[in-house]
Amino acid sequence: MKSSKDIAELLDEPACEHNKKEKSGCSKPKPGSAAGGCAFDGAQIALLPIADVAHIVHGPIACAGSSWDNRGTRSSGAQLYRIGMTTDLTEQDVIMGRSEKRLFHAIKQAVETYQPPAVFVYNTCVPALVGDDINAICKSAAERWGVPVVPIDCAGFYGTKNLGNRIAGDAMVNQVIGTRDPDPAPQHLAPPGVKIHDVNLIGEYNIAGEFWHVLPLLDEMGLRVLCTLSGDARFHEVQTMHKAEVNMMVCSKAMVNVARRLNKEYGTPWFEGSFYGITDTSQALRDFARVIDDPDLTARTEAIVAREEARIRAELAPWKERLSGKRVLLFTGGVKSWSVISALQDLGMVVVATGTKKSTEEDKARIRELMGEDTLMIEDGSPKALLKIVRDYKADILIAGGRNMYTALKARIPFLDINQEREFGYEGYQGMLELVRQLALTLESPVWEAVRAPAPWKAHKPAARTANDESIANARAA
Repeated sequence: MKSSKDIAELLDEPACEHNKKEKSGCSKPKPGSAAGGCAFDGAQIALLPIADVAHIVHGPIACAGSSWDNRGTRSSGAQLYRIGMTTDLTEQDVIMGRSEKRLFHAIKQAVETYQPPAVFVYNTCVPALVGDDINAICKSAAERWGVPVVPIDCAGFYGTKNLGNRIAGDAMVNQVIGTRDPDPAPQHLAPPGVKIHDVNLIGEYNIAGEFWHVLPLLDEMGLRVLCTLSGDARFHEVQTMHKAEVNMMVCSKAMVNVARRLNKEYGTPWFEGSFYGITDTSQALRDFARVIDDPDLTARTEAIVAREEARIRAELAPWKERLSGKRVLLFTGGVKSWSVISALQDLGMVVVATGTKKSTEEDKARIRELMGEDTLMIEDGSPKALLKIVRDYKADILIAGGRNMYTALKARIPFLDINQEREFGYEGYQGMLELVRQLALTLESPVWEAVRAPAPWKAHKPAARTANDESIANARAA
């Protein structure tokens, strides 16, 4: 179980904007602060996309939840990450002291059944309170079966989802990264005579397979992605992250401790960027070239950016005419509160307000930079508050997470899901085409005209009764 000192060190993140304002770093969790996602939730969703690992949740069955497609991430091969594994602790296990034995048996079953390259064990509240020594169990299991068994001490009561992301990243740096060197780069990844550069992407989860829109561009530039932590990743890729020339922090400061520690321990420079929208995608590609500082790479990057921007702007032109001027209420957390704004502004849409419940101070600064100092930033995500903003600011569409869908539909407001459960990928130049298509389909659906129209029995007042009708009615009454 983590001590208060361990938690304090994770909250005190030098690369986080909070440290510039408060010496103590991020604020300590308050009662109820984990209601939107606990530390276990944050750690699991951060690492679950590592596709070939056996992920075991050590705790009651409720902590495992619905594991299949938990985050909406996609894999190009291995599917082991989709199988929910849990020790399924019961009251009897806790009372009789059998929880450690159940964990050891669960690791044995996972290794013998699936032969994974590694096993991740996620500690939850119950075994943490009981005092299970998961570090010793994982070490013993690794020696017994010759497979790396990585303990991730992320009991939910430690704090919020953001803290869980940091715990996960810390576990990777401490126990996985640096334990293997990458294979030599195959030359077919780049044109003849082009030097291949190794890079990492931290915080890229490949939701709905959207990173596959960007990967061909990186290949064409001559950039080999050693690892995306953790979308469509493999365990052996995570092991090699220390050999990259540059790390990109994709949209999010949730795992910034990984980028900072790789910079401190291996000297790897890093930058923050986004692949949402034309402007931000182009900037991210240019930043790779800028940090690597290879003139040949810079020239290739500029040629690719010019070609792709010309192509995508031509393809977006007819869609842009249909969407330009539409007013959007964007209610989402963290980095999407600013990264999606750029994509919507590229389409000529007006973002009237954006949610900042899970955004850092740096996220909020980016929002002000994009939308102006007087922009409306929403903390209260209750249905009543959202609907009031829709009415007051005359929003045409609500773009938010799945939990807000029924609020929008009951109020007969067009709704588009932007969070991790979505079915469509919006990254890169090609992702912009999918975004405009989904926006147009949503806004122009004939269902809105139908549901907003008066009910048929209210649409037309009944005609005045004639004298003949009155006589018939009187006769029936008699």
